Amino acid sequence: MVHCRMSALGRVVGGAETVVRALLDAVGPDGTLMAYTGWQDAPPDDLGALDAEARRIYLEEHPAYDPRVALSSRDHGRVAEALRTWPGSRHSGHPEAGVAAVGRLAGELTAGHPYDNPYGAGTPYARLVELGGQVLMLGAPLDTVTLIHHAEAVARVPDKRRVSYGMPVVVDGERVWRTFSDIDTGEGALPYGRVIGGEDYIAHIARSALAAGAGRDGPVGDATAHLFGARELLEHAVGWIERSFPSGGATYPA
Repeated sequence: MVHCRMSALGRVVGGAETVVRALLDAVGPDGTLMAYTGWQDAPPDDLGALDAEARRIYLEEHPAYDPRVALSSRDHGRVAEALRTWPGSRHSGHPEAGVAAVGRLAGELTAGHPYDNPYGAGTPYARLVELGGQVLMLGAPLDTVTLIHHAEAVARVPDKRRVSYGMPVVVDGERVWRTFSDIDTGEGALPYGRVIGGEDYIAHIARSALAAGAGRDGPVGDATAHLFGARELLEHAVGWIERSFPSGGATYPA
């Protein structure tokens, strides 16, 4: 699974296409490459903040999510979009937490992505771990390690903060406005500030995983790349979360 910040690499002749080709060369013909995509043109999270007419237009007219044409979130970088549109690419079909994959295990990794709890069990993130995958941060900052959301989802900790949001999807050939349920991956599912202050919790956990030997780093172009074993990273992150919040998030600030 790759996260890439192209601008950190310096000059790359051929841009995102060159990066994808290099990564496919690196994993070889029996390997698989996966990236987190999201949905750039998703409807606003809080439709309730819009006036009645604007809300009506979104509810009635916003196109249903279609991973074949829906652009990957710009926040996830150009490589994610290049991989989504690559010949033979498979997509897991979730509008917010979805992934695209190319290679021998692409179908297995993306086969079914629960609409609710999309970072938990039975998701592409869980299968990445089960299949012995790795997570590559190619110039991307450590606060973008998406697999740590999987750790949040599966850690045995009570009272995690949850969110719900609506998006239009296709069900049995019909456009349906569906409500999704998930842990809060924006502010965090737990009161991390109680433990680490204002530091970003994903970056903190990732750095502690590197210090514990769950990953390694090295130069790629002008950037520093980090490579984690997915299982090692997950086990470290789950352990950190469960030790830090034995009583859960019951006292999460309102």
